[in-house]
Amino acid sequence: MNAETVDPLRETLVERRSVHDGRLLHVVDDTVRLETGRVAHREMVEHPGAVCIVAVDADGRVALVRQWRHPIGRPTWEIPAGTRDHPGEAPEATAARELAEEMNVAASGWRELGAWPLAPGYSSEVMHFFLATGIADAPGTTDEDEQLERAWCTPADVRRHIDAGAVDIKTIAALAIAGYAVAAEPEQATLAAGG
Repeated sequence: MNAETVDPLRETLVERRSVHDGRLLHVVDDTVRLETGRVAHREMVEHPGAVCIVAVDADGRVALVRQWRHPIGRPTWEIPAGTRDHPGEAPEATAARELAEEMNVAASGWRELGAWPLAPGYSSEVMHFFLATGIADAPGTTDEDEQLERAWCTPADVRRHIDAGAVDIKTIAALAIAGYAVAAEPEQATLAAGG
């Protein structure tokens, strides 16, 4: 599609009404005009963006943090991640800060893996995915309202957490994008081999 072609699925903003202004999230009710001329409403969460980090140490273990997630009423194991302080903050700076805050480490090797929307049906959040290597101890300060457990997990540990449903989807996606192979269960190895 060239710049002169209009996408037939395009929605044009007509009016924006603020519904809620929170500490982190801003909820709006947008009135949009469809290319057919019809008008519709779209509720949306505005978000400054976030980062997540697949941090792998010299032994091939990956950094995971366990923290309580109030919306689902239980803890999850996740790769280090966090929200950008503001939309203009460089994702690389956010990633380095979050790795120090959540794992008390720094990385000498960084590779951006890409950036994708997490829930484009209702949120503007775009998450930047990073691979961090060359891990060394570094002081970090956890946010005052954040409680977490830190762990360096083997591929078998990660597989157990995934099989138990104890991880979130960004963690699974990030590990796959980074090429971090979690240990396969014997029956899964058979399926993967076409058996």
